[in-house]
Amino acid sequence: MSSTLSPSHRERLKSVSVATISTCLFRRGLKHVVVNGIVPVSAHQPRMVGEAFTLRFVPMREDIDPSSGAGSGTVHQRAFDECPAGFVLVMDTRGETRGCCCGDLLIARLKARGCAGVVTDGGFRDTPEIASLGFPAFQQRPVPAPSFGRMHAVEINVPIGCSDVAVYPGDIVVGDGEGVVVIPKALANAVAEEAWMQTQYDTFAAEEIAKGRRVIGLYPATAESRAEFDRWRQANDAR
Repeated sequence: MSSTLSPSHRERLKSVSVATISTCLFRRGLKHVVVNGIVPVSAHQPRMVGEAFTLRFVPMREDIDPSSGAGSGTVHQRAFDECPAGFVLVMDTRGETRGCCCGDLLIARLKARGCAGVVTDGGFRDTPEIASLGFPAFQQRPVPAPSFGRMHAVEINVPIGCSDVAVYPGDIVVGDGEGVVVIPKALANAVAEEAWMQTQYDTFAAEEIAKGRRVIGLYPATAESRAEFDRWRQANDAR
């Protein structure tokens, strides 16, 4: 699958925060892009940047056998074998936390295949083992109970809602120590550039505040502080 995100902007997204990206998207009128209530499995896991590959669940129904088609792999199993390298598997469980959506073995499969991360609005089992993988994984909370009788995976790579955030295949999903944000793929390069520039300005502002400067007139930026920032950036580029 091809990507609309340039390699240089992918690298820039790896150095900016979910908070900064969400602010940039808010300025563009996008207010529902942070996946609410989702946190990293481990405080020490790597940052996450990748295109969305989606998996949708519905409630289990007693007359449907979730293992049907097991010879060629269930929809659930296929998602972990078909998510492309560099992509993030994003799961829509409707917020189900009475049964897990997967455990450490399936997530280990994503890591082995070079995927960029995994996100669910439900929960994983085997979270101590998942934490030890050193792989970006985000959930609502740990769910040790099995999914049997609760969830049935039905579709791969379709538009989904993850904790009430719309996620379309190919959208750019970024995760850090605070949570996860979804960038519409058509805006990804522009938002990456804006967020990177905002991060540079924030570094400048932090240095000024550490020197004792007032916040007023500095943050949010003014025309005068922007001019100061440009001079600061030129001086730092020259070092």
